[in-house]
Amino acid sequence: MATSTYTVTGMTCGHCVGSVQKEIGKIDGVTSVDVDLATGLVKVESGAPLSDADVVAAVDEAGYEVAR
Repeated sequence: MATSTYTVTGMTCGHCVGSVQKEIGKIDGVTSVDVDLATGLVKVESGAPLSDADVVAAVDEAGYEVAR
């Protein structure tokens, strides 16, 4: 089990949270996505370490950005 944490910018509501969760959840191996709207923190749990590029692409697909 691997856990990664990212900061996502641009989320303003529950719909934003749902969009980010949905897109990251599509990545192979992801078992859990927890998004904190107030802080922008996104905790992703997976069976194996994830590629940061895959997570960044999923967040981008949802219409948001991973802070670097």
